[in-house]
Amino acid sequence: MVIYGLDLFTKTLVLRTLEGREPEVVIPGLLQFRVIFNSGAAFSIGTGMTFVFTLVAAGVVIAIIRTARKLRSLPWAITLGLMLGGALGNLTDRLLRYPAGFGRPASGQLQGHVVDFIETFPGHFPVWNIADSAIVCGGIVAVFLAWRGYQIDGTREVTTKNV
Repeated sequence: MVIYGLDLFTKTLVLRTLEGREPEVVIPGLLQFRVIFNSGAAFSIGTGMTFVFTLVAAGVVIAIIRTARKLRSLPWAITLGLMLGGALGNLTDRLLRYPAGFGRPASGQLQGHVVDFIETFPGHFPVWNIADSAIVCGGIVAVFLAWRGYQIDGTREVTTKNV
């Protein structure tokens, strides 16, 4: 829940301080904060498929929660926590931010845009947020853990090679 809370806090902060303003340059040519509303997935892919991404994010959240019942590994707990916090952060945007939001016409439901605001290498790399970072980091660690044979139940699968 730390990632989820940090994501919500940072999005709220940047919307209050930067929305409608020019980008805030932190390190010229390397890092700036700029508010954009992303209706698609990473790299703004699939901007017309917001509804699908909302359902996928909900499915990921459910899958992680169900998997957590078998969890007996601290590295996997951290990994799934990163991915869950990130998925919940972006799912919250898809459910509650414009043009979606409960109480709006049904045609806009599950169509909210994700708030992105961290821009590295401005003009050369997509704008992202804390949730995106957590999902990517969690995914990288999950691949590493699986590659090294670490199981969610705390055991380690070791393969032997015939030489």
